[in-house]
Amino acid sequence: MRVVLDSNIIVSGLLYQGNESRVLQLGSEKYFEMFLSELILSEVARALRNKFRANQEDIAEAGSLLRDSATIIDPPPIVSDLTGNPPDDHVLDLVLASEADFLVTGDRRHLLPLGRYGTARIVASRQFLEEIAAEQS
Repeated sequence: MRVVLDSNIIVSGLLYQGNESRVLQLGSEKYFEMFLSELILSEVARALRNKFRANQEDIAEAGSLLRDSATIIDPPPIVSDLTGNPPDDHVLDLVLASEADFLVTGDRRHLLPLGRYGTARIVASRQFLEEIAAEQS
């Protein structure tokens, strides 16, 4: 299973216990193939630094964890102004480039309403975990 995680899922998963941390844990355990980009990694680092005042050592440790757990690709820009938010369009570019089965996001404004893009279903973390549980049954 090929999965793109949006930066909001990663930041929540790193900082709080809950569905997002479980998704991130499953990705780090290679339960699914996780795809990220340099832009997503930069967004995560920026959010940890600016919004949550994480120190540089913790940010570097998070970056190492993510790099060790994911395939990092930088997709060519294909999507143009689909969401009205260029970083979200980049995430959709990554979905296409990775041929993802799922995009896991908390973005209720731009991404979740799409429902599907390319080969990927766009779901929240709870729904993704439910899909995994159903697959195991």
